[in-house]
Amino acid sequence: MVGYVGAWLLLAAGFTAAFFATSSTETSVAGHDAVVQTTLDGKVTLRTGPFLPDVRAESGRRLGVDIVLGKTEVGSLDSLVERYAFLASSPEAQAQRVEDDLQEMLLDAAVRGGLVAVVPLLLWAAVGPARRRELGHRASRHRAWGAGGTAVAVAAGVLAWEPWEPGEPMYADPADWIPLEGYVAGVEVPEEAREYSIELSGEASSQATRRLIASAISTYEQSRDFYDTLVDRVDGLDLRRPEEDETVAVLVSDRHDNVGMDAVARAVGDRAGATVVLNAGDDTSTGAEWEAFSLDSVAQAFDDYEAWAVSGNHDHGDFVRQRLAGHGWHVAEQEVVDGPGGGRLLAYDDPRSSGLGNWRDERGLSIPDLAEQVADTACASEERVNTLLVHDDDLGTPALERGCVDLVLAGHLHARRGPEQVRGENGEVGWKFINGTTGGAAYALAVGSKLRRHAMITLVTYRDGVPVGLQVVTARTDMRIVAGRYEPLVARPGEARTRGSE
Repeated sequence: MVGYVGAWLLLAAGFTAAFFATSSTETSVAGHDAVVQTTLDGKVTLRTGPFLPDVRAESGRRLGVDIVLGKTEVGSLDSLVERYAFLASSPEAQAQRVEDDLQEMLLDAAVRGGLVAVVPLLLWAAVGPARRRELGHRASRHRAWGAGGTAVAVAAGVLAWEPWEPGEPMYADPADWIPLEGYVAGVEVPEEAREYSIELSGEASSQATRRLIASAISTYEQSRDFYDTLVDRVDGLDLRRPEEDETVAVLVSDRHDNVGMDAVARAVGDRAGATVVLNAGDDTSTGAEWEAFSLDSVAQAFDDYEAWAVSGNHDHGDFVRQRLAGHGWHVAEQEVVDGPGGGRLLAYDDPRSSGLGNWRDERGLSIPDLAEQVADTACASEERVNTLLVHDDDLGTPALERGCVDLVLAGHLHARRGPEQVRGENGEVGWKFINGTTGGAAYALAVGSKLRRHAMITLVTYRDGVPVGLQVVTARTDMRIVAGRYEPLVARPGEARTRGSE
């Protein structure tokens, strides 16, 4: 039996390596549909298409990867190059996505390799030692053909399941590769580009293309310097730290694809001792699959935080919630669930879908109807709802007016509002707070080498699951970052008090 196990392990390892070396998968990279294929050249090669040069760099390992970019949505070639440069300044989520895809490919190859490795061992055992000795001396011709026929039939089944042939590269390598510093002669190349020996194909090397690449290098350096400076300055912020019975949540909203702010938000959360992230929606500009990079980025930034999220009016369709749920986030379930610090949370997605214009001019929206449904759900809860997470605060207004929630958290307006105290019909006091745009977005646009407007992150403190205070942190367009004062959620004299604020 030990011999069979050893033989199986050897065979399985060989088959796994063969399957893995010839496998590929579809994924999303840098806002593109993409195909990833393993290689053995020790390089990461990005196939950008006919208008831009292909790019490759050392992977630092014997294993390499070939990434072929497919369709995307972009207004111009300049905008596309700017996006590449911006994402390159915060590459962690994109690199993690490819690594996850490779791990899935390896697991799939291992399962197939292990199953295929059983076939020759079964044939070996089926023949038996006596028969093997007999065949070894002189086998009858018809029985030998029978055994061979069985093996051929099994092999044919395996081949039909997974074609067994050497993997051909998806694209032939260009005839020449030019080091980045040679491609943009006269432009200072970032140190990390030299470290990874970045090269570009010489086929798309017109003067216009070289100018685009030089512009991308400038955008990359500006983005990296801008957001790295903000992260470094977080250490100087005077942020309130939680007491023993308190939990701190980071509230973000209206990121609109600005992955540069994710590291800043995480740094703020860590500085304040946060363990939770609350996302009030509009992570994207359209909710399309090409914007997966934004969702992967925020999920990677808060990978060890407990996370809740709602979809905003720009997060069209189901893709945003499905992608975040795939990362382990709690998405809106329209029912009361356990929330930060052991409190109770209710979350609703925005019912609308819109473009880049002023949504308040749209007709036929069901915000008032849904707001009444939200209030009905909150007020019917046996335990008081401590946090109502929505994208537009209008969804939470009836619940506050009835006195059924402690705190409504929202975004959408790209500007701060509150905290505003609301006394409910039942005498209970709740609060409403609208977070500004965490992405620094103007309308639904935030991608760029720096903030388009001031960006906001809010720290929400819970005591025994009940919200008891807020502190706003603002990242400014001039690279300053400012912490506001901590604001306790305490009812004014003569008013009923929010539970937990005594």
